[in-house]
Amino acid sequence: MEDLNNASPRPTSGGQTSSAHIHQSDVRFQRGVAPVSSPDLPAARLTLPGVMDAEGRVDESRLRMHIFKNGGVSPSERGLVWRFLFGMYPCSSTALERSLLQEQLVERYRVMKRKWQQFLPSAVRLHLNGTDAELVAAVRYFDQRQAQAKRQTQDQPQEVQDRLAFLELQAQILFERITFDQGELREAIRIIDKDVPRTNRDLSYYQGEGSGNLLVLRDILITYAAFHPDVSYAQGMNDLCSRFLEVLDSEVDTFWSFSCYMEKFSKDFRADGLHRKIELEAALLKELDPPLYAHLVTDNMESFTFCHRWLLLGFQREFEHSDALRLFEILSCDHLELISQQVDRARYQERLARRCSAEDSPKSKLQTINTAFTFELFICAAILLDNREFLLRCRDDVQLIQFTSSLQGTLDLNSTLKKAEHHLYNYCKRCAWDYMNGHCREHKSKDEDFLYQLRSLLVLK
Repeated sequence: MEDLNNASPRPTSGGQTSSAHIHQSDVRFQRGVAPVSSPDLPAARLTLPGVMDAEGRVDESRLRMHIFKNGGVSPSERGLVWRFLFGMYPCSSTALERSLLQEQLVERYRVMKRKWQQFLPSAVRLHLNGTDAELVAAVRYFDQRQAQAKRQTQDQPQEVQDRLAFLELQAQILFERITFDQGELREAIRIIDKDVPRTNRDLSYYQGEGSGNLLVLRDILITYAAFHPDVSYAQGMNDLCSRFLEVLDSEVDTFWSFSCYMEKFSKDFRADGLHRKIELEAALLKELDPPLYAHLVTDNMESFTFCHRWLLLGFQREFEHSDALRLFEILSCDHLELISQQVDRARYQERLARRCSAEDSPKSKLQTINTAFTFELFICAAILLDNREFLLRCRDDVQLIQFTSSLQGTLDLNSTLKKAEHHLYNYCKRCAWDYMNGHCREHKSKDEDFLYQLRSLLVLK
């Protein structure tokens, strides 16, 4: 079965579609009930000062730096920022190009969803047992929304209908050869139908008529599983995708943004990928606190699996909800990549140092920065180190799991960020400073400049 990771359309420079046209096909609802396509964003709001130019192009490095140094973005700009941050909109695209791109994304998603619905018509509707009154109401609200969307589509001007019909034909050709494995897709839908009702319904986004968004979430997850068979669906994806749906408030934009995110992180939902991340967390803690590491790898506590949910869902339940959204975008801005040039420079100087000191100390091994230690691992380490004394009293995995459960919704984000940044800075400093200060002294001023730049990039404002 073909994987569509590379099927996302890119804006074409010749499109002259006005921004007004793209939103004529939108279905408008009150906040908390997701429209099919993007919510209308007036031109006055389509700006990110210092990040976006007059034509709407975004400086990606400035955007990521803006997110990291400000500890996230304001709720008013979050929806727009996430469309760039997670790759739905190319940062190099202009506002005019994104109008055409949006129409392409809408039609492609509709064709994709219709294709699996025609393949498994019995799975179109969520089967209810009648005992969950809220879920029954959610289905009713969802059906009402679908009917309203159909009426509004029929009321569009003929010019718009013709243009969208052409884009629909292109999408049909693109996905014509895609086939599904019926058994695998049915199994994915079975798990999705169990997980979606377990999504956090205490969020205001799923309250009242917003409960219909649970069915929107279901359609997004099934469409993703159908067209990404190598990934399909794994438990936890509903919570992750729900985060996108709440922020973007759009079924189509959520699907494409979630798909772009999963291109990079789908491996975390496979056993080998998450096992690798847990191994890295253990290795980092060994660097930062060898005694605590040694305690946590005793016979009764053989792994760091109690950190599983933290790393899989980006600490979604450990912080207050709005803070969890901020942390997710901070982690997703890949700020460690922003210092990659400085790290590469330090490595180059290290190679020079090795040559300079080869005759004096041929057996010396200089420690290097492990760039596999991502910031989320330092967040996890900061939480562990902050609860060091309690963890040292734990004697088995049951106590560790009880410990992680006790932290839900209790952590302070700003404090945790500062501690994680402090551990990251000290780790980088320890890896580079000793040898820089003792080898190739003629490069000392440059080394100090490197550390100054590193510190300035890591400071949270």
